[in-house]
Amino acid sequence: MEVVWMSSLPPHIAALIQGKAYELDAVGMSGAAVLCFEDMVLKIEPVSEEACREHAMLRYLQGRLPVPRILAAEMGNGRSYLLMTRLPGEMVCTKPLLQDPAALAALLAEGLQMLWHVDVSACPYSAMLTEKLRLAEARVAAGLCDMENAEPGTYGPGGFQSPAALLAWLKANRPAETPSLSHGDYCLPNVFVQDGRITGFLDWGRGGLADPYQDIALCYRSLHHNLSGHYGSAPVPGFSPELLFGALGITPDWEKIRYYILLDELF
Repeated sequence: MEVVWMSSLPPHIAALIQGKAYELDAVGMSGAAVLCFEDMVLKIEPVSEEACREHAMLRYLQGRLPVPRILAAEMGNGRSYLLMTRLPGEMVCTKPLLQDPAALAALLAEGLQMLWHVDVSACPYSAMLTEKLRLAEARVAAGLCDMENAEPGTYGPGGFQSPAALLAWLKANRPAETPSLSHGDYCLPNVFVQDGRITGFLDWGRGGLADPYQDIALCYRSLHHNLSGHYGSAPVPGFSPELLFGALGITPDWEKIRYYILLDELF
């Protein structure tokens, strides 16, 4: 596998990583190949709208949020190559933090507030519902929506018959939106922390302007999955993902939370 990667890399990127040891990141679900070096990360994936968006969002966010710095970025032969600095610290889904749900919720809420305080006047992309539903429609038409790994109850008895039926419901039930900076996939593996402080945010391929509940909903779902043992670890006794709302100081809008979780089923 290494020979294949090295032989197809753009020469400039190959020169920057030549001879350096790395590990493959097996945590993400994007389908990209992610090579983690000591001080940098190389992400290789098919060229797509999300890959182009990530390149642009990382450039836009420099100096606005703690995000990786791009060392080299190229697209060729149908592939996107993104070499960037490695964020310090570790993902917030590490065992010590999962054992302290209140502290974890506080960190995630802090991260959301950091996003929402960014000046979005020059944000290069929209992730508002008009754009998201356009992308979702293209995925449904191409048969790219995964029904097997959807949340229980999304499809089948009591749920939707198909991704197309879900898409139709989403189009007919659009909630009101308030634009702010959205990560787009605000899940625990995409938030990094060190010594109790957030050190950065990864994976900006779905980022842009969107309603805050785009990130609140997926953060809530990610908290629930990580604390309930969904990924194979032992459930945290007495866990409550609702701690997130207290940390944010909000009363949750459950209709919006359900809407954005359902929308994500098409991605």
